[in-house]
Amino acid sequence: MTKKIVVVNAGPRKGWNTDTLLTEAAKGAESSGAEIIRFDLFRLERYTGCISCFGCKKQQFKGHCICRDGLTPVLDAIREADGLIIGSPNYLSDLTASFRALYERLIFQNLTYNRETPCCNDRLIPVLLVMTSNAPDTMYLNLLNNYKATLSRFVGPTELFVSGNTLQLKDYSITDWEWTMFDPKAKQERHDTVFPEECRKAYALGEALVSR
Repeated sequence: MTKKIVVVNAGPRKGWNTDTLLTEAAKGAESSGAEIIRFDLFRLERYTGCISCFGCKKQQFKGHCICRDGLTPVLDAIREADGLIIGSPNYLSDLTASFRALYERLIFQNLTYNRETPCCNDRLIPVLLVMTSNAPDTMYLNLLNNYKATLSRFVGPTELFVSGNTLQLKDYSITDWEWTMFDPKAKQERHDTVFPEECRKAYALGEALVSR
């Protein structure tokens, strides 16, 4: 049976770091025979984070967010998938608001508030969480490990992949402000040498996810 892998891009910039790494991870999963179902959160119909309606806490909706909006097809696809690859850039020391909206809805629908069985999801799937950032790779490990722990508990065993010190612009000189925090030459050199290796790693992680 062909496995279905959901790929979710929680970044807005098409063709840039997050989008590229997710595309490579998807190619890796496809190479292992998986079917890819992809969503770009910034291009969906309007949606929100969890609205705390507690509808998912009713027995008849157990494990299902009852809020119907642009995220509903994403949540439905993840529920039926055999794996999840999700990526986001780091914005202001956290993942994007779009990521958070999906994360809240994805986790809360499976949270029971029951000590004996805190999670009602009995079909855990492997997860690959990708984060890109213009900061060093290790700067946000505490943040990511918190996400990893929660995703592992409520969605499935989660692996992290970080691409740090990323290139943000093709030409830093076009900005009106002087971005003196960055060395454009060093950024470009890293993008030309390290980022291709990260793309290959993303491909390998996507490939491996199918057999996890």
